[in-house]
Amino acid sequence: MAFKLGTNSLKNREGVDPRLIEISDLAIQISNVDFGIPSTGGLRSSEDQSELFKKGVSKCDGYKNKSYHQTGKAIDVYAYVDGKASWDRQHLSSVATAMLQAASKLGHDLKWGGNWTSWQDYPHFELED
Repeated sequence: MAFKLGTNSLKNREGVDPRLIEISDLAIQISNVDFGIPSTGGLRSSEDQSELFKKGVSKCDGYKNKSYHQTGKAIDVYAYVDGKASWDRQHLSSVATAMLQAASKLGHDLKWGGNWTSWQDYPHFELED
């Protein structure tokens, strides 16, 4: 079953690196789990990044320690299961499989936050530059 990104997800990835757009476009077509891009999942200002840091959902404060999101080199996703957003690790792992396969097929180096050893960030993907 082929899925497609909704209007909000397309808007939420505006300003990200074209390679991430290409990867997510292919990944949504090959994924066995539907997914989307949350409102804070794409390009972020320093202020937006700082707010996420204060909420404890990011390790980057947006000023001294900048996020890949601030340069457009990162994108976050959520799984879309049973008509609602899911942050379940198993669902996000299925999306990650599609994202990593798409990146490989397109010749882009993509890092998934779920593979990190110090802290796992399952919704997060960033370009290796």
